Order: sequence, then structure tokens, then C-alpha cells
Amino acid sequence: MNKKPVRWPILATGTIGLVFSGIIYAWSILKAPLQEEFNWNASQMAFNFTLTMCTFCIGGIISGKMLSKISLRAILLIAAVLDFAGFFISSKIDAGGLHVLYISYGGLAGLGIGIAYNAIISVVNEWFPDIKGTASGILMMSFGASALILGNAANSLIKAVGWRNTFLTLGILTAAALSLAAVFMRHTGTENHLEMLDSDHKKNAQGEVRSYTTAEMIRRPTFIRLFCFLVLASAVGNSTISMARDVAMSAGAEAGIAAVLAGVLSLCNGAGRLLAGALFDKAGQRATMTIDGVVTIIAPAVMLIAVALHSVPLVALGLALTGFSYSFQPPVTSSVVASFYGPKYFSINFSVANLTLIPTSFVATIGGMLFTATGSYFMPFLLLLVFALISFMLNLSIRHA
Repeated sequence: MNKKPVRWPILATGTIGLVFSGIIYAWSILKAPLQEEFNWNASQMAFNFTLTMCTFCIGGIISGKMLSKISLRAILLIAAVLDFAGFFISSKIDAGGLHVLYISYGGLAGLGIGIAYNAIISVVNEWFPDIKGTASGILMMSFGASALILGNAANSLIKAVGWRNTFLTLGILTAAALSLAAVFMRHTGTENHLEMLDSDHKKNAQGEVRSYTTAEMIRRPTFIRLFCFLVLASAVGNSTISMARDVAMSAGAEAGIAAVLAGVLSLCNGAGRLLAGALFDKAGQRATMTIDGVVTIIAPAVMLIAVALHSVPLVALGLALTGFSYSFQPPVTSSVVASFYGPKYFSINFSVANLTLIPTSFVATIGGMLFTATGSYFMPFLLLLVFALISFMLNLSIRHA
């Protein structure tokens, strides 16, 4: 019996879970009241974002290991508890609690969201092997758009009830969404999974279809180039996200407009992920990655000009381009890992590929340090432009495993 229709509720539930999990990308908005109240500087705030990305990656690896050992429901409930604990503890910090922020938001919340992210994407990929790019794009669109949806809601909530109650509310809502996913999401049955894989294998495979173990994958020259490309290309979007609101304000935008412009980046980040996934399915890996590489170069170049001219319109354009640039990398990672290295070890292979976010996130800290040292965002964006150019050269060298 063909059970394909039941897979759409799985995708819908996973999408809801990732909308709330993507709140970590709203850090440029959530950090503002903490800076104002406790006088913490840009590099200290950027380091919290770096920690969040690191624990997010670690959570993905833990999730990949747990998926074959314990139930999906238990994994998602663990993620819900960790996420709630992170936001709850963060809501209680005081002026001497920077290290508590690092442990709670950067540690517990980041870890919980990483566990949920990998589990949801891995399970949905089981159900959609025939359109993995589109399915991944939908999930990652919801994750990336969260900063626009929840970030702006959080900005309004902060003004209405204060940042402490806002953090607590976000923790409750994210934990509730992940608990909902725990109830309704499930693995596909082996027979049904193989049935859906069959047509995909016949369509895409030339010869025998092979799944690479993680050890085999990381030894492939193609994966090494892919990893380095993703580190450098993702650094452009990741770093800009962490300072989007502040860059807009430095160019002359009012606080409310700056928050909206940070939301524009998130909107483009979210919408672009669906576009990237669909493009991967229709046009293939090479065309998708080439478009990504070109936009990744243009984005920091525009931001560099915007910073030099103190132009709010150019900041808006640069943030939009950055959003589109960054949006391509997550679905490309998911789709390339699934296409190049097979479905059998996808969950752990995908989490290893996502380790690119660890070195990438340190670039955000470096950017914060450069701003603290120079008082300008010119040097951070010059560094990102150099990274974009190098990533494009690596991009052109990536071919099938």
C-alpha cells in the first residue's frame, strides 16, 4: 500500500517545531535589552552567539547518535526540556551573570535546539527522499524565518512586558512546539521507506547506490572542499545575523527600523531556503551552488559600501542579499549530504557536516572584536568579503563524491 500521503502532516509538524526552534537566530534583537541593562559590549554578546552555534552543532551530533538508540519522542522531549531550561535560567540573570547567560542560552538552549533540529530534519528526510531539496527547504525556511516571525514579536513583547518575561514566554512556546512534534512525528516504516527510495534511486543513481559511513565521508576530498566552502560562505550570513540590528543603527536607522531590517534579513533567509531546496531538485547541485556563490560575494560588498556611506537603504539591500546568500547553505548541506553520501547514515553525516557552524560562529566573535577595536563595521565586512571570494573558488571545485 502506498502510504505517501501521511508524510505531509509529518512535514507540517516538523515545520512548526523549527519555526519556534529558530528563535536562536533572533539574537541580534534579544541581546539589545541585556546590553542596555548590563552594559555588556559587542564582543561579549557575539561570544554568546558563538557558544549557541557550537552547542547547536554538538546537539546535532548527539541527536544523530541517539536516533538509532532511543525513541524519537524521547529525543524531542529532551530537547524541549533543555530549551525551556535555557530560556528560564536566562530570564533570571543579573549584572554579574554573563557566565550564566553563556551556560543557559548559549549552552542549554543551543544544545536543545541542535538536538531537535537534526532529529526533525533526519526524520522528514526519511519521508521525502524523492524531493529532499524541497522538503529540506520548507523546514529550513521555517527555521530561518523564525527571527522575523518571533523576533519582531519578541521585540514588541520586550517593550510591553520586559525582556525577562519575554525570555520566559519564548522558552514556554518553544518547549510546547517541540513537545507537539514529539507527539505527532515518527519514523517511516522500513518497507514504506524503501518503497519511496526506489523511485529516487532509479531516477538519480548511475550504477549501484552507495551509502558512505561518516568515517568514509570525511576522508573524501569532495567533502573536505564542501566543508571548507560552507565554513567560509556561512560566515558571511552567520556573522551579519549576529550584528544586523547594530549595523543598521550605526548607519543611522532608528531602533524600530533597525529591528525591521534585521527581520528583512530573516525573511530573505527563510524564503530563500525554500527557493534553494526547490532549485536543487530542479536544476541540480552545480547551478544552485554557483548562484549561492555569486550572491555570497555581492552581499558583503554591498554591506561594505553601505557602512562606508552610512546608507540605510544600502544596509537594507545588503541585509536582504545576505539573507538570500545564507539561505542557500543549509538546504545545500542537507541535499548534498543526502545525494552524495546516501540515506543510511544521513542523520550522523548531516550533523557532522553541520559542524561547519562551529568555526563559522567564531567569525562572529572576531567581527565583534574588530568593531570593538575600530569602532566601525568596515573591517568586519571587509573580512567577510575576503571569505566570500575564497569560498567561491572552493565552490567551483565541488563535484559528486
